[in-house]
Amino acid sequence: MTLSPKCFTAKAAVRRAKLTKRVSSNTFRHSFATHLLQANYDIRTIQELLGHSDVKTTMIYTHTVPSRTLKEAKSPLDF
Repeated sequence: MTLSPKCFTAKAAVRRAKLTKRVSSNTFRHSFATHLLQANYDIRTIQELLGHSDVKTTMIYTHTVPSRTLKEAKSPLDF
């Protein structure tokens, strides 16, 4: 079994951060997508960045981010 260079990089980063949970490169990918959703990026933009051919695959990430109601939404001028 051969491991990719990015696997070694992720493992080294986890060791340096002294994380106690199991972490893989997929964990970083999921975290990246979640942060983009929280920052109100368009789902199609995230799909393209992650390289998904079908938006349904990208939609999996949406269940982890609570939807904002109109009351919670921020104006672009608030940023």
